[in-house]
Amino acid sequence: MTRKGQITVPIALRRKYGIKEGMKMAVQDSGSGIVLKVVPRFEDLIGIDAGKKDIRKTIEKLDKMRSEDRY
Repeated sequence: MTRKGQITVPIALRRKYGIKEGMKMAVQDSGSGIVLKVVPRFEDLIGIDAGKKDIRKTIEKLDKMRSEDRY
C-alpha cells in the first residue's frame, strides 16, 4: 500500500484475469475482507451485437439519454 492508497496486483493475477493498465476495478467490502473485481469495458459487453453497431455512436446515444434523464 502506497501513501496514496494504491496497491499492486501481482503479475500472475493480472495475467490470469486479463487486468491491464488503465482498467477500472471495483472495490467491495465482503464483511470478511476486501474484494477487487475487474469492471468490464462497455465494448466487451456487446456480445451478440458485436460488429453490428458503431460503438462510438452507441456510447454517444447513451450519454445523451443519461443527460436527458437527470432531474
